[in-house]
Amino acid sequence: MKLLTPFLALAALCASVSAEDKNLFNGKDLTGWKGLDFWSVKDGAITGQTTKEHPTKGNTFLVWDGEVADFELTFQYKIVDLDGKSDKFGNSGVQYRSKVVDEKGFVVAGYQADFECGKTYSGILYEEKGRGILAKRGEKVVIHEGKDAKKPKIEVTGSLGKTDEIQAKIKPADWNEYRIVAKGGHLQHFINGVQTIDVTDETAVGAKKGVLALQLHAGTPMTVQFKDLVLKEVK
Repeated sequence: MKLLTPFLALAALCASVSAEDKNLFNGKDLTGWKGLDFWSVKDGAITGQTTKEHPTKGNTFLVWDGEVADFELTFQYKIVDLDGKSDKFGNSGVQYRSKVVDEKGFVVAGYQADFECGKTYSGILYEEKGRGILAKRGEKVVIHEGKDAKKPKIEVTGSLGKTDEIQAKIKPADWNEYRIVAKGGHLQHFINGVQTIDVTDETAVGAKKGVLALQLHAGTPMTVQFKDLVLKEVK
């Protein structure tokens, strides 16, 4: 049997790791994704756009044709308001382990890795059409069962840093890197390499699998773009 040199062995290992990665966007069109006409490909990026003349009545989503369970997802995002700035209220995010609740309107419910034009919500864990904000930026949280499924007991168990210091690492109106890690009930978000939340969801309603979807939020006219979406399933 021929033995690999250390260099070739490392190269083979890297190749095997990269082979597990799945690129969710071909850089040309929306193959593998479904949504309303707010979505297109511009400048090599998936682009969602609303205007004063063409608003969305409610939050709508571009849904990937597949499901995720335990995974890591990295992507680049950029979000601006209509005037090209990032000091107003444009909001978006990535839904994961979610479910489609309105097929015609492409409405999705479930966990969301949030980001925005403003300075408060980027990096948080939000549950769309569910339990609302589950972890604020900078928090380590354990979610326990509550008296009501939609009102869990949220226990803050630690800190990942001050929210304003984490916000300072996020580039306004520019490209940023987001990473989502979901393994069982353990959920983590990172922006530009900085961890923003660490959540352990111990409840029965905490989803273990579901769809991925990109959000276009109702309200202020805005443009959001995504590229380099790479999914690695964890087993």
